[in-house]
Amino acid sequence: CYRHNQRRLIRLNTCTQKSIPEESSSIHRSSTMSNYGIKRDDNKQKWEDTEFPLVCETCLGDNPYVRMTKEAHGKKCQVCETPFTVFAWQAGSKGRLKRVEICKSCAQAKNVCQVCIYDLQYGLPVKVRDRVLKEHGSAGAITAVPQSMANRSWYTAQQERALAQGQTMVGEANPLAVAKLEEMANMAPRYERNMAKLCSFFARGECNRGANCPFRHEMPRDRNDPMSKQNTKDRFYGSSDPVANKILGRQRRKEEEVKQEDADGYDKARATLYLRFQGDAPYPNLTEGDIRDKFYSFGEIVSVRIQAEKGQAFVEYTEPDACELAIASMNRKELLERNMYVKWARAPKRGEAAAPKRGEEESSSQNNVPKVV
Repeated sequence: CYRHNQRRLIRLNTCTQKSIPEESSSIHRSSTMSNYGIKRDDNKQKWEDTEFPLVCETCLGDNPYVRMTKEAHGKKCQVCETPFTVFAWQAGSKGRLKRVEICKSCAQAKNVCQVCIYDLQYGLPVKVRDRVLKEHGSAGAITAVPQSMANRSWYTAQQERALAQGQTMVGEANPLAVAKLEEMANMAPRYERNMAKLCSFFARGECNRGANCPFRHEMPRDRNDPMSKQNTKDRFYGSSDPVANKILGRQRRKEEEVKQEDADGYDKARATLYLRFQGDAPYPNLTEGDIRDKFYSFGEIVSVRIQAEKGQAFVEYTEPDACELAIASMNRKELLERNMYVKWARAPKRGEAAAPKRGEEESSSQNNVPKVV
């Protein structure tokens, strides 16, 4: 019996010793498979998963209650081609179904809406915003997003790290550029952009739905119209955007009209601005202290001349840059709870004080007061 039990004990030990290598090999095999799994899912780790989109008020629609559908990794971003979370919703009571077009990382890089690719702060296309920043000496505030896949991944990682620390990867715009953008800003919601698309069957005369058709019964525009050829990627990079070209052309015509108003031969005053209340009399009781409190932050003021009965005044600065900044910042703003126009003043002609021209006021010529541009 003793020998039999000893042999049985030896067999148990040998079986245990044989099972140990098998167990260790299975652990090694499972760890190897897990490593393969991590390697296989490396591309999936770059996919974007968000809880809420980055959109503007216009794209949300006029309905204060919005019901969204969320689809994780629903499609690829039209800029970086990375799968991202797709949100879709009905843009208002009469709007069409809208969905995000670019990922949230690309939208944060340019500070634009994920649907319409408009700037979230000023409501302008990317091309218009970058053009204004560049023309007014704030080229460092323009975000240059790389177009290659490797550089874009590095840029996205750096941007996420900077946003987590409360920092930005671009410089700040100077006050003149900010004032110019605020003057051109269009932040009022434009819900007509959410209208339904055109019905192609109606254009061919084959739509039989009538008033129940969810699409608009209007004839399409000319195929050669540049407004009908818009690309999300081009609008994001500001390379070919017909909407931006239209806005820039309108702004250029406005500046030309201002120049044509100066066709009488008057030159702009060196550092003097002209302000006037909008509307008719009676005007608010304007004092020098009110003007200095409103305009002193832009630069050192030399003198203030007020014509209270006409609701206008002239403010002279020591530097032309300060005057230009004040005009860009205060035009169409409120003073004493009333809107006002702020423009460059006209420098009086030589000899105008002695012989005023016909139609000009003697008070302004005798006091040598600059005139408005």
